[in-house]
Amino acid sequence: MEIFSHTSTGHKTLLNFDYFTFSGGEEHIRFNASDFAETTKIEVFERLTDSSKLIRLMLAVDALKRLTYGAIPIELTIPYFPYARQDRVCVEGEALGAAVMAQFINNMGLSKVTIWDAHSDVSPALINNVVNVPQMALLARCEELSTRLAKGELTLISPDAGASKKTLKIAETFNSELDVIQAQKVRDLKTGNIIETQILGDVKGKSVLIADDICDGGRTFIELAKVLKSQGAAEISLFITHGIFSKGLAVFEGLIDAIYTTDSFRPVNEFKPSTTIKLQIIEM
Repeated sequence: MEIFSHTSTGHKTLLNFDYFTFSGGEEHIRFNASDFAETTKIEVFERLTDSSKLIRLMLAVDALKRLTYGAIPIELTIPYFPYARQDRVCVEGEALGAAVMAQFINNMGLSKVTIWDAHSDVSPALINNVVNVPQMALLARCEELSTRLAKGELTLISPDAGASKKTLKIAETFNSELDVIQAQKVRDLKTGNIIETQILGDVKGKSVLIADDICDGGRTFIELAKVLKSQGAAEISLFITHGIFSKGLAVFEGLIDAIYTTDSFRPVNEFKPSTTIKLQIIEM
């Protein structure tokens, strides 16, 4: 977690604090003495990738409000919004995880919350004072992809129906003449396994770019890349906003030529590159 104090003159100072975990599992945080007389806002940045970070964040906000008597606005940036994939109740007895997480965030009384490329429209609707940075704005930070899209060198692949709207928005932003091809998954309803991937268009000899918001284990993209290769795609690239990559990048070797992602889920130094896949990380 990084926390900055901003002044009206544009000066930005990193605030120092200490934290530790008690033997009983409780988190503790303490800020060093600071002069907030010239502070106009406080900015907090965190990757909320585990529950302890959430508790630590809530304690930090509480401590800052006590230090400033609640008089200074606090802004939060959490590029990856946790539980975003739990944005509906599919089976009776499940929790609506996105709503639960939004309640935690809202209860902190923040003046602004910035997230990146929300999984669906549900999460931004649940969070107070939210700014959702769209996928196309993040992709635009990658000069190589932006240039190739603008020149019409890439064919966009929407991996499933849920990604269609975002993929079309990328095409509209960079080059309205870009080819956009829809893919769709056929799942076993009992197991949830992908049993077939269909490509609704011609990819033979084309350089294609699959764009989506989250990659966890990568099964969707592995199966899609297999079909794209079998149908003659010349080059396969993948743009993922939130690269979890829980099974590493090796699972894509021989299938995907290049992967572009941001550092929303983990810092650059925690990525383990592949020897055969070009990896480019778009930093904040």
